[in-house]
Amino acid sequence: MTEFAGFLALVVILGLAAHPAESTKPAADIIYVSPDGNDHWSGRWSVPNMTDTDGPLATLDGARYAIRKLRDDKGELERPVEVWLRKGTYFLDTPFVLTARDSGPIAFKAFETATGVEDVTISGGRRITGFRKVEVNGHKMIAAPVPDVKEGKWNFTQLFVNDRRAERTRLPRDGYYQIASSPESNDWQHGQDHFNFKEGEIDPGWKNPGDVDIVVLTLWIESRMHIKSVDEAAHVVRLDKPTRFWIGSEFDHGKGARYYVENVFEALDTPGQWYLDRKEGMVYYYPRIGEDWQHETFIAPALEQIVRIEGDTRNRVEEIKFLNLHFAHTEHALPPDRSGSAQAAVQVPAAIELRNTRDCKIERCEIAHIGNYGVEVSGQSSGDSIQRCSIHDMGAGGVKIDGGTERTSVLDNEIFDGGKIFTSAVGVLIGDSPHNRIEHNSIHDLYYTGVSVGWVWGYGKSEAVDNKVEFNHIYNIGKGVLSDMGGIYTLGISPGTVIRNNLIHDCQSFDYGGWGIYTDEGSSNILIENNIVYRTKTGGFHQHYGKENILRNNIFAFAKVQQLQRTRTEPHTSFTFERNIVYYDEGAMIGGNWTEDRYNMDYNLYFDASLKPVTFEGASLDEWKKRGHDQHTIIDDPRFVDPRSGNFTLPSNSPALKLGFKQIDTSTVGPREKAGVE
Repeated sequence: MTEFAGFLALVVILGLAAHPAESTKPAADIIYVSPDGNDHWSGRWSVPNMTDTDGPLATLDGARYAIRKLRDDKGELERPVEVWLRKGTYFLDTPFVLTARDSGPIAFKAFETATGVEDVTISGGRRITGFRKVEVNGHKMIAAPVPDVKEGKWNFTQLFVNDRRAERTRLPRDGYYQIASSPESNDWQHGQDHFNFKEGEIDPGWKNPGDVDIVVLTLWIESRMHIKSVDEAAHVVRLDKPTRFWIGSEFDHGKGARYYVENVFEALDTPGQWYLDRKEGMVYYYPRIGEDWQHETFIAPALEQIVRIEGDTRNRVEEIKFLNLHFAHTEHALPPDRSGSAQAAVQVPAAIELRNTRDCKIERCEIAHIGNYGVEVSGQSSGDSIQRCSIHDMGAGGVKIDGGTERTSVLDNEIFDGGKIFTSAVGVLIGDSPHNRIEHNSIHDLYYTGVSVGWVWGYGKSEAVDNKVEFNHIYNIGKGVLSDMGGIYTLGISPGTVIRNNLIHDCQSFDYGGWGIYTDEGSSNILIENNIVYRTKTGGFHQHYGKENILRNNIFAFAKVQQLQRTRTEPHTSFTFERNIVYYDEGAMIGGNWTEDRYNMDYNLYFDASLKPVTFEGASLDEWKKRGHDQHTIIDDPRFVDPRSGNFTLPSNSPALKLGFKQIDTSTVGPREKAGVE
């Protein structure tokens, strides 16, 4: 009888707000969580009482348990639940998991005061303490013991000093080595487990050589392996697993692939670097100039995932919301037999996963200092949203939307500074998934692609239809590291998909394939309109192969190699290209394969600002028209206001307007409100 009465009391007090006398029927049940709390307390109060006998709970797990006790016999909540987290960092021993029995409406929020939102971090890391002064490689630095590492219970590949990513030791310090030779292969998708290196690049005498990472960059991916053995006389290094692709050539005139090595103790000689000695169980750090290391916070990731909301296909988790929270410190992971993914680091998991969910929201949160993707939507999830978040300092990319899901919204976020470990990761990746909205985001400073849509190569059945990619600002993509990439990249048959009103610029590949908008294998039935694309390496637009795409009212400017590229000709119309402006001062007007004339082009304006003749594979516009193209197109200066500074506004007397071109307004491109925690 006493136990039952206690349970009823808990239900009643959790149903009251911080000041329970104000209302007997609140709109929501309130639960408080604090680093100063106790999971044996009620969670009724936001701070401990005077006698330390009641107050907030201490953990997210404690809050989950309290919410479960609020449910009726059918598992339903009488009213919505709000979990208010007080200021502090919550270090998790295991991921925080919500299952189908935890459906909402439930909101996990940072506590709000009269002066603003409190700073709340959910961390998958651990603090490292006990640093002392040491000397390494002739340099004064610091080191700390990590017993769990020595005992084989913990390993980490990242270190954050006051939430600033420390640099793992790397050789060469800048740029790359190049593989001298490797086994021959007739299949470029078949990797190798050894290669020949040049004199002085790999040293068998390195401390703990098995902990040294070899990172090989090939085409559009990276492969990460450990050293298995080194034959110094033959200059051969053997790897613990094969590379993902053949490494003998990057389609770069027969040269071997580029590579670098990480986690070399002997290379620890520059401020900001660190090294983990697993055998000794010691972490070494070379403080940056001006750092007061005795007052810094050192955190290394221990978990691969922070939050997992996981239902099943028959009973999905619904209406869970995270608001104004920081999520940080995850380790990266790949299947143990894999050195990398075939594209887009697709096999890398995320810090937060929504699996078999419906109408869940991550809003105004920061996801940062992680080794993987930020958010993954998977299973048969539907109607979820990631909105007004700041996702940055990522080992991989921002948001990954898997096949099987639908109707995910990614709105008003800033996604940037990614690819720290997996350079091939994407800002926002839509797999074989329909009806998604990627709108009003700022996506920048990545090494591969900004937004990728579709996961079917060719003309097979694709579920990636009716996807909207609109009003995004996508820039500083590629950075000359990988090849075959774009600001926006598509695959497969995709009726209803629209790429509209995006501002895309500064897309630079290593070799070939630095495009602004890239319709790759099988891309079909896509509308591409009102986009501004400029400063790309190999073209503002490229279609590998596809059919019946429409490009209208776009501006393509300042590509280096060619402005427009088409690769494969097929027995159908590749695309219709109408009322666009192409403006450049170097490179060719078109490149690739423009034979057989199965494309429609008209009412365009082309202009070479260097005042060289505009030609089409050596032909003049009149000769080009005789092939049936661009019958009403003109060559003239569109009179942009300041194109070199990115201002492509047209004056009222622009000849482009007479062709039916409509002014493109960029004032609403990117996030409509500041992204991140309030």
